[in-house]
Amino acid sequence: MPQHIPAPTTIPVPGGKVIDEYVGRVNSATEVLSVARMTAPGGWSEPPQTPAFDEVTLVLRGTVRLEHDGGALDVRAGEAVLTRAGERIRYTTPDPEGADYVAICVPAFSPDTVHRED
Repeated sequence: MPQHIPAPTTIPVPGGKVIDEYVGRVNSATEVLSVARMTAPGGWSEPPQTPAFDEVTLVLRGTVRLEHDGGALDVRAGEAVLTRAGERIRYTTPDPEGADYVAICVPAFSPDTVHRED
């Protein structure tokens, strides 16, 4: 039977970014994948990480900068990027207006498997 998801669960994070999880460990008790809408203010950044999951980032508005060991990639509205488990990456939003994007993680995102650096 289909599982209707009438609303996301908002997951608080530091730095002004908002995570609205629609499918995942928190909102739907799903471990195989997660789908979340992110809203990040201009100038936002997070520490480098080496996730244990693949991630598709689909940018809806603004620009998301993906820093990786080979350099940096700006992903603009209407574009997407696929990162693989085990890659060291870092996300930022360089534009003053910030960015909205969707993150799809396989398996589902968890704080224990994102492996953020201190």
